[in-house]
Amino acid sequence: MDTKMNSEWVKEQEEMVLSLCICQECPSWVECGEKGGYCFGTIGKSECIFEEKGCICLGCPVADKSGLEFMYYCTQGSAKEQEK
Repeated sequence: MDTKMNSEWVKEQEEMVLSLCICQECPSWVECGEKGGYCFGTIGKSECIFEEKGCICLGCPVADKSGLEFMYYCTQGSAKEQEK
C-alpha cells in the first residue's frame, strides 16, 4: 500500500471511528474542543481529560466493531499503547 493510499485509509478509519464514537457521553468527558475517538491510534489520548470518573468504552460501537477490550483510552491511550 503506497503512502497516499495508506493516509486515505487512515483518514477513512478515523472518520468511521468519530461517526460511531460515544466519548462525549462518558462520565470522564471534559469539553475542550476535542472530538473523542481516543481508541484510534492516530488520534491518541486526550489532552484535557486527566480524571477517570467512569468509563463507557466497552459499550461503544467502535469497541464492538473493532474488538477492543481495554478501557480509558482517553487517559491510557490506544490498545497498542495499553498492551505494553
